[in-house]
Formats: sequence, structure tokens, C-alpha cells
Amino acid sequence: MSLLGPANPRQLRLGIALVRIITGCVFLAHGYQKFFVFGLDGATGAFGQMGVPAPTITAPLVAIVELAGGLALILGFLTRLAAIGLAINMLGAIVFVRLKGGFFIPNGAEYEIVLCVACVALVIAGAGALSIDEAIASRRTPAAGDPYARTT
Repeated sequence: MSLLGPANPRQLRLGIALVRIITGCVFLAHGYQKFFVFGLDGATGAFGQMGVPAPTITAPLVAIVELAGGLALILGFLTRLAAIGLAINMLGAIVFVRLKGGFFIPNGAEYEIVLCVACVALVIAGAGALSIDEAIASRRTPAAGDPYARTT
């Protein structure tokens, strides 16, 4: 592995997998927290205090998206779909809660921006290595001249 040269396809797939799995763990933990630590009533109350619109709807929805989406990212299953939902989730957190606090934590949006961009990268790149998505894709026979056929 060269520190200055381009990554080979295997390295790219592994790097994407690392981003996917760790991002999934973060979201899974936050979804778990909303369901089993704070409870949906606590999450709903917190959303209301933060000024999130329709907290009785958004809090359970966010909890489901984070828990299920986080697990989907960890497994690499329906990665792009899960990542879209999680990116939208983070856009909501940025716009409705964090933007008014500026960029830097503890009140700013930098953490949510990083998670949002990680999800957008997964939408673009897909699941990478060690994923159910890749296992399913590798079973299909690429059509002749398929520019997206895996080469490694």
C-alpha cells in the first residue's frame, strides 16, 4: 500500500466498509438510546423542547430510522436506501436543532454534518466489502460490456 498512490479497488471497498460499519454503529446506538434509554416519550419531549416540528411523529420516526438504518449499515443491507434515510435524518437535525448553534460542538452542527456526509458518500459508493449488498451483487452475472462489473 502506497501512501501517495491511488488505492486499489480492494482497498477502496475496505475503506468504504469501515466508514459504513462505524457510521452504522453510531446510528444504531442513537436509535437504541431513543427507544430503550430515554424511551419514546422522553425522545418526544426532547424533540419538542428542541423545536423539532411534530415531535410525536418525528421522534418515533427518527428512532426507527436510526435503529433500523444503523443495523442496515452495519450489515451492509440495502445500504444506499438506509444511507438516504439517515442523511435526511441528519439534515433535519442540522436545520431544526444544530444550525443555530454554529459549526463547533457542543452546540454546533459539525458532528451531524460529518454523519450526513458519510451517509451521502455511502449513497454514492455503495456498501463496500463485507456486506450483504456486495454478496448479492457478486451473485449476479454481469452483462457483456457492463461498466459497473466488479473487477476484483
